[in-house]
Amino acid sequence: MTPRLLYWSVRRELWENRSVYIAPLAAACVFLFGFVISATRLPDARRALLALDAARQSSGAVMPYHLAAATLLLTGVIVAMFYCLGALHNERRDRSILFWKSLPVSDLTTVLSKAAIPLAIMPAVVFVVVVAMQLVMLILTTVILLANGVSITTPGTQVPLFEMTLTMLYGLVTLTLWYAPVWGWLLLVSGWAKRAPFLWAVLPPLAVCLVEKIAFDSGNFASMLANRLSGGFSEAFSEATPHAHRKGFELQDLDPIKFFSGPGLWVGLALAIAFLATAVWLRRRREPI
Repeated sequence: MTPRLLYWSVRRELWENRSVYIAPLAAACVFLFGFVISATRLPDARRALLALDAARQSSGAVMPYHLAAATLLLTGVIVAMFYCLGALHNERRDRSILFWKSLPVSDLTTVLSKAAIPLAIMPAVVFVVVVAMQLVMLILTTVILLANGVSITTPGTQVPLFEMTLTMLYGLVTLTLWYAPVWGWLLLVSGWAKRAPFLWAVLPPLAVCLVEKIAFDSGNFASMLANRLSGGFSEAFSEATPHAHRKGFELQDLDPIKFFSGPGLWVGLALAIAFLATAVWLRRRREPI
């Protein structure tokens, strides 16, 4: 495997799966459309915030930006999930695998190029789109407030865009690492299943949960799955101060020592490597559907 072959293999994935960048852009456009409509009420909303304390003013100002980031993050996760499920399955179904195997590109390079989409490309696309969207929101908000005579120097109008960007970058990196075994498992299933890869990806873990519950009356495996799917932020960030005005994570909530020293991360990365290695083995041996 050479870096050049890997680079062009990733480029090929982007050419064939334009939803990787079109879906986040579409979600951003829809969100901005709604934000523009809501901007007509923005001056009155900001004046109402002035009656609150500084912390609540600041929270009210940044809430749309947190919502924008969460929307794009959810979009990226959904797109990555469906991409992984079809990455190796689709080329076997349409028999294009016969053409790609005729090229001097190894199965390892092919699988790594497909894994690079959810592990590197998708987070990068989400990050760039979110930063651009939040910048447009900030410019639009500033123009509207100034045009309506609302001061932009009060806590209720100031947005710490740089701090939010750093927090989001850290969150994307840690969440991507935390989800690595999920993407590896989906790629493995994509290379193994003959049909309905989504069901084959979901039913075996559910079956294990059911058997454990019936046989041992415990839910350890279910708890592990729930933590893997929804516990990334709780591992990467310190426990937020339970005040009502906290609407999202802030820069002071970052806890990289806790995240990178936890066994859950490294066990998950080991599983991801094992899943990807199995996906390489399957691609070398599985026939077209």
